[in-house]
Amino acid sequence: MTTVVPSFADIGLRPELLAELSVQGIDLPFPIQAATLPDSLAGRDVLGRGRTGSGKTLAFGLPTLHRIAGHRARSGRPKALVLVPTRELAQQVTTALTPYANALGLRCATVVGGLSLQRQADALRAGAELVVATPGRLHDLIDRGDVRLGEVRVTVLDEADRMADMGFLPQVTKLLEQVAPDGQRMLFSATLDGGVDRLVRRFLTNPVSHSVDPGTATVTAMTHHVLHVDADDKPGTLAQIAAREGRTILFMGTKHRADRLARQLLARGVRAAALHGGKSQPQRTRILEQFKTGAVTALVATDVAARGIHVDGLDLVVNVDPPAEAKDYLHRGGRTARAGESGTVVTLVLPEQRRDVVKLMSVAGIKPHVVAVRPGDEALVRVTGAREPSGVPVTIPVPAAAARVSAPVAKAGAGAGPGAPAGGRSPHRSSGRSRRSRRPRAS
Repeated sequence: MTTVVPSFADIGLRPELLAELSVQGIDLPFPIQAATLPDSLAGRDVLGRGRTGSGKTLAFGLPTLHRIAGHRARSGRPKALVLVPTRELAQQVTTALTPYANALGLRCATVVGGLSLQRQADALRAGAELVVATPGRLHDLIDRGDVRLGEVRVTVLDEADRMADMGFLPQVTKLLEQVAPDGQRMLFSATLDGGVDRLVRRFLTNPVSHSVDPGTATVTAMTHHVLHVDADDKPGTLAQIAAREGRTILFMGTKHRADRLARQLLARGVRAAALHGGKSQPQRTRILEQFKTGAVTALVATDVAARGIHVDGLDLVVNVDPPAEAKDYLHRGGRTARAGESGTVVTLVLPEQRRDVVKLMSVAGIKPHVVAVRPGDEALVRVTGAREPSGVPVTIPVPAAAARVSAPVAKAGAGAGPGAPAGGRSPHRSSGRSRRSRRPRAS
């Protein structure tokens, strides 16, 4: 039976962490935090299952920092490791945990592909107690001798199911073989398929399992709408949805379609930008920041961003191209209705897509509201807040500093395209090292 924790103060968190929680305006734990914190603070291995946006970052971040507080890392010898599937998620986790790490005098380092390898190596060699990493780039730094994991006492796998989907479990396995064998492990995953269950059996010792909003519970804080639209009406419908007040994410099936839609929206007066694996990491970081600040109001994204965009107050996600699988639908929709907020997920469906979308919704356990719409319809306005765009073309300004570095950085990150969203490289793609260094190591 899960014990409900009424407040953070009752579970013995360090005073510095309690003070920072107060500064951040966080008074009570979310259910996944209340369920897991007593066990994780006690050093138990934890298996947490909870929907995206349920507060998992603090659920593993607070006990990790609590347990390594007071321990200084030697050069290239971190004390804690958080493994995540994508660059964006790595940066989100680092951003979320840095204030708490600072409160304890701990240093954080982010290790992802698409950014300067040498700078990350320097940060590790300077000493970082907590490392947040994607598997590919961390392997690169280990091979170079910049980091060793033998002193890692707390290891976290966040969104392990996504790492399985992307083919990174062999790399994750090799990394887990290198951390301190008697250390604490925490694994958070929406599902246990795709080999995640084997990781649990091999690397977690008598784990305490906590499930909060398991399975398809992502739907509980959202309303879901299927909008039937004819092909001729789809561009106008999209433009009106994108021109609504507030921020909107529009998901596309390919990066080329995302780029094209962003250009079309800009031409019609909508502050739009495309986000996908073909962008360099500095470009992706800048675009996300512009989206958060409102400089960009319509973010046209591919699935590479589905698990890496954490934006408070985002209340509408639009599936311009319906996803192929139910779990992709849930991952996309998880960008809204975060941390107890409400949100709306809209899927635009052409006549020839209707049968597939009916099957998709059934597998996902969702009963959407279905209505046929055209541009300007009252139903379209009611569901999405659609309005007519200004028609005056707009340009999203690029900060001067970003413009100066965009060309060389884009060239350097060209190898980390859509096939390597996990910040380093695809497990099937060369990272540019010698043939000898690419040979798999013995398990």
